[in-house]
Amino acid sequence: MSSPEGGAAVGVPRESRPGERRVALVPGVVERLRRVGLDVVVEPGAGQAALIPDAAFEKAGARLGDPWSADVVVKVAPPSAEEVDRLRSGAALIGFLEPRTEPDVVRRLRRAGVAGFALESIPRISRAQSMDALSSQANVAGYRAVLLAATECTRFFPMLTTAAGTVKPASALVLGVGVAGLQALATAKRLGARTTGYDVRPEVADQVRSVGAQWLDLGLEAVGEGGYARELTAEEQAEQSRLLADAVTGFDVVITTALVPGRPAPRLVPADAVRGMRPGSVVVDLAGATGGNCELSEPGSTVVVHDVTVAAPLNLPASMPEHASELYARNVQALLELLVVDGRIAPDFSDEVLAACCVTREE
Repeated sequence: MSSPEGGAAVGVPRESRPGERRVALVPGVVERLRRVGLDVVVEPGAGQAALIPDAAFEKAGARLGDPWSADVVVKVAPPSAEEVDRLRSGAALIGFLEPRTEPDVVRRLRRAGVAGFALESIPRISRAQSMDALSSQANVAGYRAVLLAATECTRFFPMLTTAAGTVKPASALVLGVGVAGLQALATAKRLGARTTGYDVRPEVADQVRSVGAQWLDLGLEAVGEGGYARELTAEEQAEQSRLLADAVTGFDVVITTALVPGRPAPRLVPADAVRGMRPGSVVVDLAGATGGNCELSEPGSTVVVHDVTVAAPLNLPASMPEHASELYARNVQALLELLVVDGRIAPDFSDEVLAACCVTREE
């Protein structure tokens, strides 16, 4: 399907995954895509969960209709089998496709003749920062995790001086200092907590200090590729677990964000460490979707164990759909502009960004 003006059409479907409230494009981005010659077709109700009415998309220049026959379809969550069947052969799909953990999605797209562009595979290089949806959504998750911790904690975050006396600030430890971890440290600091960060990549220590936090040095290093940590050896894991078990017990709040791409989340907080925390303390585990960093985490649930609250929320960015959608849409726009030549979808696979994030394509 092409635009009435002759340019390529971009389809925006309503997300079908339970709990997913984001939408892949927002009206402001639709306006910018229209200016570069792209038609935008939005499924009625696509922005409803993000509180964006159909009228706002129409005012921005989008058409309401069937998005699945467009030249390129943009989504947030990976497509279901039924959704892949609705894509036309030769079309392109942009979104979180989870190629490392959901190989069936890639296989279905390949069989359907659809070019799949996985946003989580965008390389972490300077010119691709505007397309880095993992980072934009991790910022949302890190921020939201601190608000969740503050809600569940039985103690104040900031130091308070009152007529009844002074209350000392809460102490917060963030394990895993990527984008989500840094945002969590910065947000906890803004709320008045005393903050500390830990990571097996020693080069991030300066970043931790730059947001006003202290650096927890356990003497372990596991620098991997692409800005991620490598998986620890069994011996290193045992040593890290022992050292963290001692450290964790001294904090009111522990937020974990550690991930290894394509692997189960590293276990950082053993049950004994949770038992040693003061009653009323909180653990927020952002790695629940891949098994969790805390031994006592129940993915998607909040439980109380030994008077300590352990929360393992899934898809926190979807709980802030307005700004999460806005950030995500800008990432999609940047990738679309790389794909578009004279109003047509014409990917140049000699480009390192497109080559890295394309997980299926016609040879």
